[in-house]
Amino acid sequence: MCGIAGMVAAEDAAADPAALAQALAAIRHRGPDDDGRWVDGRTAIGMRRLAVIDVQGGHQPVFNEDGSVGVVFNGEIYNYRELLADLRSRGHALRSDSDTESLVHLYEEHGADMCRLLRGMFAFAIWDRRAGRLLLARDRFGKKPLYLARGPRGELLFASELKALRPLMAAVGLPAEIERQAVYDYLSLGCIPQPRTIYRGVTMLEPGGWLIFEGSTVRSGCYWRMDAVAPGGHRPYHEAVAKTRELVGEAVRVRLRSDVPLGVFLSGGLDSSVVAYEAAQAVGGGLRTFTVAMPDRRLDESPVAVRTAAALGVRNDVLPLEVVPDRELQQLVRHFDQPFADSSAIPSLAISRMAREHVTVILNGDGGDEVFAGYRRYVAAAQGQRWRSVPRGLVRLASQVLAGLPLGRRSAGGFLARFLRGLPLPAGARYLAWTTDLLDERRKRAIWRGGDVAPTEDWLTGVVEGHHSWMRWQMLADVRVNLLSDLLVKMDMATMAASLEGRSPLLDQEVAAFTAGLPDHYLVRGRRTKCLLRDAYREVLPDEVIRGGKRGFEIPLERWLAHELAPLVHDTLGSASARVRAWIDGPWLDGLLATPTGLALNRPALVYALLVLEMWLRDHGG
Repeated sequence: MCGIAGMVAAEDAAADPAALAQALAAIRHRGPDDDGRWVDGRTAIGMRRLAVIDVQGGHQPVFNEDGSVGVVFNGEIYNYRELLADLRSRGHALRSDSDTESLVHLYEEHGADMCRLLRGMFAFAIWDRRAGRLLLARDRFGKKPLYLARGPRGELLFASELKALRPLMAAVGLPAEIERQAVYDYLSLGCIPQPRTIYRGVTMLEPGGWLIFEGSTVRSGCYWRMDAVAPGGHRPYHEAVAKTRELVGEAVRVRLRSDVPLGVFLSGGLDSSVVAYEAAQAVGGGLRTFTVAMPDRRLDESPVAVRTAAALGVRNDVLPLEVVPDRELQQLVRHFDQPFADSSAIPSLAISRMAREHVTVILNGDGGDEVFAGYRRYVAAAQGQRWRSVPRGLVRLASQVLAGLPLGRRSAGGFLARFLRGLPLPAGARYLAWTTDLLDERRKRAIWRGGDVAPTEDWLTGVVEGHHSWMRWQMLADVRVNLLSDLLVKMDMATMAASLEGRSPLLDQEVAAFTAGLPDHYLVRGRRTKCLLRDAYREVLPDEVIRGGKRGFEIPLERWLAHELAPLVHDTLGSASARVRAWIDGPWLDGLLATPTGLALNRPALVYALLVLEMWLRDHGG
């Protein structure tokens, strides 16, 4: 696991080694073990390395036999042993057993098509000196980030984090100007949706995508999209259950390849318990699992996790979450580079720091909900497609009645209210109602003061290609929006802040392609989510895990806003000089802060999102 950065200068200029050094220094946390650079005329590439595989021999950049092709690489290639064996059989002379070295030789064989052969999480840059060509690529789900920018004279810049890209931008005279559309989308999503970033002219390489920069010309392509996976042939349900166990088990086993200490994040939920079970089957009782104990008992999953670890016969370390909310939030805003309103990033940062005291690699259950259909909104989508014939007026009336009741957002009544509100809406608007539930276009447009923008819902409507059922569309949209721009960003930034490598077996490409080709009712039946995964592990996991509902990794946000974070909210958002008031209506903001309930659809999350935005604007000069 590493951080990478680099640049290709204008055709009549040389690369700036000092700017590359600054960029790599900014992401030392991603790779405290090593530093490597290659400057070749107008091109400079470099990396910071966290040594995980081939600790002694994995220095980067890694070159081919004659030194004409070099690579810097962030991530892990899990099928590297098989790839290296095949490359040796083809006559390639390999100097190490590093997964990184496989990349330069695969490039020689296949060019950009090499990406199709890779099983892993990755973002890499390959410089081909003979062709004068730079190849950039990113893994299928976007687990590893790669930021891109074009300079005013056609320069190409790239980095694993924005804090590393900014020195390169400064070196070529590219200003870091806020992109107003990004702020507008953030007010609905709570994150900046990829490929857009908070800065104008800065984007992210698409997941499952590659880019070639040659001379001054850019070519790009896509080698994998989950919404393009072909439907599978008919398979009886019992065979699908058995195949699930086979694929998940193998996905976990290949992610246990490591030359450094490894463990599993174990919550009380199904996904992490499945990963822990398969890891225990492969490793035995020596496996270490880590559980966070939340101070609020209503949010604490640790008792279930402790019992699950005991049933699996593995060691479990319970790490108590002890944070000072305002201090932790300030650290989060500084580290994440962009406004990021998922409050579970706070405990994610804390648990990553604590786990790093014991291991260097951690497996997690990320992706289980998106791949196996674990959210209640998938039930809503499956049911909603059948309810389309209900008169819209009746649906709106029922929604208004429920909206006037004091229902908790996560209660059954609160969920029903959101279900009914989203039911008659177009796909993009329905997505917002059933997921983040922050500001929709009507509310947002009324308070916006930031200039010309387009409705976020219009962009959302187009994120999924092809024709799909409502449930499958919702799942695929989550992969392209919530998973990509929120959950995977949170995991990458939180773990790498602690120099900890996170691996997500349930986002294995073979597992995802398998479930994508199955009938919807294999995944959701009635109000029961994740049917296939539950049935696959029913005989080996505790019943309380199999039958348990969806448990989020949450903080007591409403209480924190009313108590621990109240002074910070007052001094920032409540100030007449708050920078966010240049973007949204000040009197509306004052009303939001003064009204404890009723003004907004999801007030705690909305206040928190605005607080993070204000703090980011202050820290980054917006």
